[in-house]
Amino acid sequence: MSTTGIIRSIRNIMRKDEGVDGDAQRISQMVWMLFMKIFADKEEEWKKSRKEYKSPIPEKLKWQNWAADANGLTGEELISFINDELFPTLKTIDPTDTDQSIIIKSVFNDTYNYMKSGNLFRQVINEINKIDFSKNNNERHVFNDIYESILKELQSASSSGEYYTPRAVTQFMVDMINPQIGETILDPACGTGGFLTCSLDNLSKLKDFDETSLVIQNSIRGVEKKPLPHLLCTTNLILHGIEKPAITKGNLLSVPYDNWKANNQVDIVLSNPPFGGQEEEGTEKNFPEEFRTKETADLFLALIIKILKKDGRAAVVLPDNSLFGEGVKIRIKEDLLTKCNLHTIIRLPNGVFNPYTGIKTNLLFFEKGKPTKETWYYEMPYPEGIKNYSRSRPVDIKHFKEIKKWWIDRHENEFAWKVSLEEIKKRKFNLDIKNNNALGEENFDSTDELISKIDVSFQKSIELLAEIKKALL
Repeated sequence: MSTTGIIRSIRNIMRKDEGVDGDAQRISQMVWMLFMKIFADKEEEWKKSRKEYKSPIPEKLKWQNWAADANGLTGEELISFINDELFPTLKTIDPTDTDQSIIIKSVFNDTYNYMKSGNLFRQVINEINKIDFSKNNNERHVFNDIYESILKELQSASSSGEYYTPRAVTQFMVDMINPQIGETILDPACGTGGFLTCSLDNLSKLKDFDETSLVIQNSIRGVEKKPLPHLLCTTNLILHGIEKPAITKGNLLSVPYDNWKANNQVDIVLSNPPFGGQEEEGTEKNFPEEFRTKETADLFLALIIKILKKDGRAAVVLPDNSLFGEGVKIRIKEDLLTKCNLHTIIRLPNGVFNPYTGIKTNLLFFEKGKPTKETWYYEMPYPEGIKNYSRSRPVDIKHFKEIKKWWIDRHENEFAWKVSLEEIKKRKFNLDIKNNNALGEENFDSTDELISKIDVSFQKSIELLAEIKKALL
């Protein structure tokens, strides 16, 4: 049976269990079980390659000792073992023991067993055991199939869209930033780890790449506050050869802004920070007064500018309202253009992030250390035959082919234009600048795009009213 078929079978089994309530719980349940199987297979490799390797998991709790036998534990005995022995022990593992103990502890701190039927649980285990995650079976390829399947399912879970970035967008951003061996790479809101694993894939093509080297092991960093994407990201990185605890569970916005010094800054930031949401009360107080806001995307942009090293590079996804907003948004953009060279803004077409949002998004590329003199814009058109992206017709990396050519040999045309810093200042740091070279009048290719334009106007109105209210008070 194919990997996709196995995942489908697991899904159908779990739907029969009364303890699993909805897609989010089912996916979470499946992922922690996959993690246990993958970790067991990786441990077998680590034991062979490193004589000093010490497993953080007690013998009785290792996957191969309670799950590998198809006729092993089942029914009430299995559920009791999971709830009374496995989880309590893994949640209380000493994180100071080894790097792997830190990973296990971070994974199981916020993970739960939702299944109530031991018989159905055994059926799921037996399906998972059909998957070979050993190096002999090209484990990355196998997990990629599972990962893509899970991401498609996350598209249907409304609460999960904030940490899914289309693979083509991720690949393009990484290709343009072009990470090099020895550079530290951070995603401060890493979700399922797409930017980090894509960076590793790009690095693996370089001549001196060695995934076991400390240089590579210490180069990947991420922070994620939600349990499910954190678990997916950790699992994905293990299969990409990262054995150290690269992903921190938490919210980087809760770290005081002034705590970032030269010794903990990074060379590269690649990120699609959550936008459209607001942070909990008090989070903004970690930032200087001029940057204080509850808008998540704005806080992350201010943070990214701060945590980049001199000459560091960043590629960040931001919505349209981050480009034109007033108040705090102006001050953050002024900080960006003063401290960094915002050399490129790629304006993505409507629908790239469907089905989550129809709001238009932008890719900002900048380097820290020199102020901006001019900014190049590129309005990415729809490819021939497509009027709007959707779940069934997603953006593809080949759709970025013309932008990649233009990136090397830049010139103004109907899709590309440049704007001087002086012009941006005249516009009071409004970066929502149209292309004077564009042919014809603006038109709407779809209802979704029209709705997006209305939404942008509505956001502008809200921000303007807030400024008026503030001035009156």
